[in-house]
Amino acid sequence: MTNAVFAGGTSRAGSSTTVGEVVNPADGTIVASFAMAAAADVDTAVAAAKDAFPGWSTAPPVERATALTRLAAILEGRAAEYALVETRQTGKPIRLSSEFDVPGSIDNVSFFAGAARNLEGKASAEWDGAHTSIIRREAIGVVGSIAPWNYPLQMSMWKILPAIAAGNTIVLKPAEITPLTSLMLAEDCVAAGIPAGVVNVVVGTGLEAGEALVSHPDVSMVSFTGSTPVGKRVMELATAGVKRVHLELGGKAPFVVFDDADLEAAVHGAVAGSLINTGQDCTAATRAYVQRPLYDAFVAGVADLYAGVRMGNPEDPATDLGPLISARQAERVAGFVDRARGYGARIVTGGMAPGGELAKGAFYSPTLVVDAAQDSDIVQNEIFGPVLVVLPFDTDDEGLALANDTVYGLAASAWTTDIFRGLRAQREIRAGCVWVNDHIPIVSEMPHGGYGQSGFGKDMSMYSFDEYTNIKHVSLDITGEARKPWHRTIFTDH
Repeated sequence: MTNAVFAGGTSRAGSSTTVGEVVNPADGTIVASFAMAAAADVDTAVAAAKDAFPGWSTAPPVERATALTRLAAILEGRAAEYALVETRQTGKPIRLSSEFDVPGSIDNVSFFAGAARNLEGKASAEWDGAHTSIIRREAIGVVGSIAPWNYPLQMSMWKILPAIAAGNTIVLKPAEITPLTSLMLAEDCVAAGIPAGVVNVVVGTGLEAGEALVSHPDVSMVSFTGSTPVGKRVMELATAGVKRVHLELGGKAPFVVFDDADLEAAVHGAVAGSLINTGQDCTAATRAYVQRPLYDAFVAGVADLYAGVRMGNPEDPATDLGPLISARQAERVAGFVDRARGYGARIVTGGMAPGGELAKGAFYSPTLVVDAAQDSDIVQNEIFGPVLVVLPFDTDDEGLALANDTVYGLAASAWTTDIFRGLRAQREIRAGCVWVNDHIPIVSEMPHGGYGQSGFGKDMSMYSFDEYTNIKHVSLDITGEARKPWHRTIFTDH
């Protein structure tokens, strides 16, 4: 049995009577099992984080930076192991784990190691001539974070790193179906010299461990990444305690192709952007709007590339597309496609689960859908699977309006060789990230976060520190006068 709690530098079993399992979605085999964490385990982890906070929050930035630098080196040495565990618990292809997830996570650590030494307030002038103002950034306290199952290691990094680099301590609840790399990471944090109690992990259900964490009176801030409906519940619970809240929620990214776009680049971008992580990415390209002169060629090009995508054992480097996270998720994706058929949409390719050996896993074929209505379920709601819907548009105004016709606003892309079209698209599309002539690229130096029902607040970059610090104004009198001029507004000067 795997231990489901890492608190105060110690690994232990959870105290819940519920047994959790990590299932390899490629073949249904059990990778690990564990006794779940219960509310009492959350109390233990929060207490450890609270005890560690005074020392960690006042440690010189160089100490935090040095520990993070050591952590990056440890992860580099275990990169292949992390990639294999990530693939086995999620089903993502080993190429994605080893070339994207793990290197990106290590880069995040290296970035925040440097950022920890550049987290500054500022001293300003004597605005009224009598006081010097200083702005301080201070750690908030214990952060309660909940991470999703689609990128377990990377999302753990996005939660942990800005929090602890800023001097906070953290209790992380990873998704109970994919906790293994998060637990590995917690142990490696201690090995790197990050003090016990700074990073804690509890693996339990959302209803038990998650709600206990969000509601805990000693948790000062909550950070959640996941679906919009669950995010609303997290916000409701956090609001009762007047906690700082950071939410990165669902997405329905538009992929807008203007008639002067490089067609080959747009087709390849759409295939890569829609199939990354088997489409289980909140920034994945899900709605392609293509200006009518390129529409037919674009659909044909995507269908042709989809046909050559290789599904198979995710541990095989030749595999392009792995399974969905579970049979339940595969059924959910199939439901969207089946309903689309029912209301007249046409399935150009895919639209089914493969047979043979792949039937043992939660696989679903890359699926291209056309002739769907703009207000239909498959266009408006997050599918989280390898499905791309393509719709035509005529004018630039129409294309941008369709792109913005959603409650979400996490990411988008625009494809054009006209700089003015590109500038207009990045200005008018309502999303936290707009790529031009690419889709998906992220870097540690740039922020990630959304508009609307995609949430608020930023992951990564120096901007993330705005979420994880309090701003304090300090005002120092420079006159030495006992009687201030403004005192006469309160009492007569004797």
